[in-house]
Amino acid sequence: MNRRRRFLRAAVLLPGAAWLPAGASEEAWRLLAAEGGAVLLRHAQTVPGVGDPPGFRLDDCATQRNLSEVGRAESRRLGQEFDRRDIRIDEVLTSRWCRCVDTARLAFPGIEPRLFEPLNSFFGESGRRESQTAQLRAYLARQPNRRRAVMVTHQVNITALTGEPVAMGEALLVGLGDRAGMLLGRLRAA
Repeated sequence: MNRRRRFLRAAVLLPGAAWLPAGASEEAWRLLAAEGGAVLLRHAQTVPGVGDPPGFRLDDCATQRNLSEVGRAESRRLGQEFDRRDIRIDEVLTSRWCRCVDTARLAFPGIEPRLFEPLNSFFGESGRRESQTAQLRAYLARQPNRRRAVMVTHQVNITALTGEPVAMGEALLVGLGDRAGMLLGRLRAA
């Protein structure tokens, strides 16, 4: 492993490090292309609000907080970034929330996303945090190292696994197999 890559991994894995060195996003894109990994993507920008409206239902998108027009465009741009970099995705998994499903479908229109329960939000239901995070980590551990998966989910899920906060539309690259859940970098569209 070259010195720059070791520095990047050490810098990103320092406890409490909320910064990344200049060029870290580029390094993360290169790692994803060359070595694979899981892209933990927080759904794109939504209409204003926190959580979902009272009485929302997962089977009715009209009752949920959904993507804004900015978020829809953001999702498409992210998919274009993968295309521009010629990074092939093996699998797209998503939470059941419509904002996650829509982000996945807009970013990767050629791949039908698969609903994956460990990616469902546990916002307001912290009792599910440990179980879902353990299920997600176990799934990542079973995947071959060179695989490339995108997992569209929520801030609470990403932070529970990595300890890192993420903005809407932001993604973290984590390892698979023997590096399951290890933070490798942040991905940003150019």
